[in-house]
Amino acid sequence: MRKPLPLLTSHPGGRSAMTCRYRCGDACFHEVPNTSANEYAGDVIARALSRRSVLRAGAVVGTATAVGAGALAGPGAAPASAAAPTGEGGRHGEAPRHGEPHHGKAAKGLRFTPVAPNTADAVTVPEGYGQNVVIRWGEPILRGAPAFDPTRQSAEAQAGQFGYNNDFLTLLPLHSRGGTRGGAGHRGGADQLLVANHEYTNEELMFAGYDPEKPTREQVEIAWAAHGLSVVAVAGQHRTGALRAVPRHPLNRRITATTPFEVTGPAAGSRLLRTSADPRGRRVLGTLNNCSGGTTPWGTVLSGEENFNQYFAHAEQVTNPQRAAALKRYGVVGGASQRRWERFDDRFDLTKEPNEVHRFGWVVEVDPYDPDSTPRKHTALGRFKHEAAQPRLTRDGHAVVYMGDDERFDYFYKFVSKKTMRRGRSAEDRRHNLSLLDEGTLYVARLSGNSPADEIDGRGTLPEDGEFDGTGRWIPLAAGDRSFVEGMSAEEVYVFTRLAADKAGATKMDRPEDIEPSPRTGRVYVALTNNTDRGAAGKAGPDEANPRRANKHGQVLEFAERGDDPQSLRFSWRLFLVCGDPEDPGTYFGGFPKDEVSPISCPDNVTFDGYGNLWLSTDGNELGSHDGLFGVATAGRRRGQVRQFLTVPTGAETCGPLVQDRRVLVAVQHPGEVDGASVEKPASSWPDGPGKYVRPSVVAVWPEDGSDVGR
Repeated sequence: MRKPLPLLTSHPGGRSAMTCRYRCGDACFHEVPNTSANEYAGDVIARALSRRSVLRAGAVVGTATAVGAGALAGPGAAPASAAAPTGEGGRHGEAPRHGEPHHGKAAKGLRFTPVAPNTADAVTVPEGYGQNVVIRWGEPILRGAPAFDPTRQSAEAQAGQFGYNNDFLTLLPLHSRGGTRGGAGHRGGADQLLVANHEYTNEELMFAGYDPEKPTREQVEIAWAAHGLSVVAVAGQHRTGALRAVPRHPLNRRITATTPFEVTGPAAGSRLLRTSADPRGRRVLGTLNNCSGGTTPWGTVLSGEENFNQYFAHAEQVTNPQRAAALKRYGVVGGASQRRWERFDDRFDLTKEPNEVHRFGWVVEVDPYDPDSTPRKHTALGRFKHEAAQPRLTRDGHAVVYMGDDERFDYFYKFVSKKTMRRGRSAEDRRHNLSLLDEGTLYVARLSGNSPADEIDGRGTLPEDGEFDGTGRWIPLAAGDRSFVEGMSAEEVYVFTRLAADKAGATKMDRPEDIEPSPRTGRVYVALTNNTDRGAAGKAGPDEANPRRANKHGQVLEFAERGDDPQSLRFSWRLFLVCGDPEDPGTYFGGFPKDEVSPISCPDNVTFDGYGNLWLSTDGNELGSHDGLFGVATAGRRRGQVRQFLTVPTGAETCGPLVQDRRVLVAVQHPGEVDGASVEKPASSWPDGPGKYVRPSVVAVWPEDGSDVGR
């Protein structure tokens, strides 16, 4: 007899309690891990002079104009760079001036009929667009893997099949280096490689009769095999944007919770990473809770290990005060774990393997063109709840990676590599580039606003200068074996990065998730999903970067490095979107009229199209609609115009958005994940109709007339 989990009677955000339980271990119901006393931006603002000339409406965000550069001037300030190129209808990044018209066509790339908010149990797309399911959970991708049969599922079968709860997606060309190895690249018509993260499992929707108190070994091992990543060759149709998976392609691969990983970087071999199974601290089995990620300029894929804390048991039995405090700072609390994995593998029991938990929470790197390669865990990028990691290159080839720590009141970070990328195609160039993230400098962000504290009222009311904006600094934490944090060694900074950032006085943010630079402008966009604890008793209050109490809907922050140099230690920022119902006076859409935008709530993942438009997927919509995918112009007269492109089925989250010329790709994660749902009582019939298992899947959407997306 199946024993359902106890339902929570109230829940912050638009997620179901079931989603929070399985994805993040009920993080919102635990004490906020960040109890540091370091300042938040409101304290800084209260003592600062109001510098209202910084990033006013019409100024380019810190990259281009003399005003923006001058506002950041100080010792060692870089000279102003040349003006940014003009956008459609005005200077790049500029909102229309008062009285200027907004009517006319939408921005190029966003010319579709917006999808209205809805609760349909389907992927709802604009009129004139088609769609297809590219691949579903359980479809075989490796040679010898059987067809999906949930009544006869095994760990061995799942290890050769597409994993569960797809999140981050990327597509890489098969004509690039390695893709045609042995003439195998275009086998089966394949022209691209799809790489997908598999964030977590929901055993109640995977196994009929599942008892969460007594999982079987087979169920646990199936779950291990359903985590991780998949590499799958795909073939595009010439007359449409449809994609199909190519099973049994030589480059297809599964990476799971038991795949060996190499530990690289300055903390490799640290005493803090050594276990009884790995006394050298250099080889880890598996990757867990892989959320979003990034694609490197050298042709590999990065993936962020996020809510790893929930897999480890018996933190309450740890008696050493310092160790217990470090575990609590990472949200590792309580007794038995949700999935009870510790019953089947001692490494998930903190009383038996105290260091195993330190071996998760990293950015991992996978070479999709070499299915025999050993994936890496990069310690130089720090350990926290990594949402994503999208690299960019400096003018001279250093790799810069921006990263968010997805937790209430936590921080966002930057890593700058010591070495530079090689553009050659030799095996030696490939080995060199695979080591770029092994050494460099890790920074954390500290923000300050330019408005007096009494103008930040906690309701989202704009300050007198018309924008939430200010400046920021990158605070160094460690470089190689050198620590910049007093009282902590370098290896401690890398393994306990949250504690190091606390000491450094980083700015507490509202759940920083995906962070990506625009490939057209270099400006960087930070999705801040929500934080219902903002302003609660004993918690950090509103500040200019996080201006609303009980923030249900989130915001998008836009920043530019000084001199458009990703290695700079200073940046300018402003809030691009303050999300929610456009009729709410506490919302803001880049200065665009609110009666011409789609409502948006809880931004999560970000990407860009070829025109420089920002695309946002949502997680936990608080406006009564299903989650969706939205495009928003970042330049010209339509800057800030949000247009909804699609919605996902009941209980689902929109993940992994990828926008190509002819198609949009999304990962439909956890469909049917509604409180009280189970295999026996499904809450959704997507994607295959009534009587079939509800299956997380990847979907392609394209214009039916063969044109490009949004033209």
